[in-house]
Amino acid sequence: MGKVRKKKNTFNYSVNRKKLKRRARKKDAPRIACDEIRKAWDDTKSVASNMAEMGLAVDPNKVLPIHADTSTSTGPKYVRKPYVIEDLKASASVPSKKTMGISSDMVLYVRHMVENYGEDYKAMARDDQNYYQDTPKQIQRKINLYRRHHPSEYEALLKSRTKQ
Repeated sequence: MGKVRKKKNTFNYSVNRKKLKRRARKKDAPRIACDEIRKAWDDTKSVASNMAEMGLAVDPNKVLPIHADTSTSTGPKYVRKPYVIEDLKASASVPSKKTMGISSDMVLYVRHMVENYGEDYKAMARDDQNYYQDTPKQIQRKINLYRRHHPSEYEALLKSRTKQ
């Protein structure tokens, strides 16, 4: 048998190790999902100093202590980037377009139940279309969810039920 030759470790002079380390650190840094904070973020500063400049709290326990007798507040008193808070308030005041959707099967199920039984949840629990054997409380929760997302359609269902 022949000998196994190991490759000799050689130093690669053409690679800048400092740049590699900086790129790796930047790549491993957490991504900031909030646009307002990301724009004002300074990578050369620590998290605490960045948040303090924006007027935001790093540790909510220090800002709002549990005990009411401690009235001393720690941290810097000067906010250097107040526009971040204003932008956050503006984006929070915009109504959200995202709502939890209701599946089409559940819409059909709720419509069937309300059309046939109105608000009699015990009768709904005994219905043949109650495939999952929901209890009256579970059916009531599903109907309330439908009512929150489609209030006008729910009222129309109840009115059509009373006309019959």
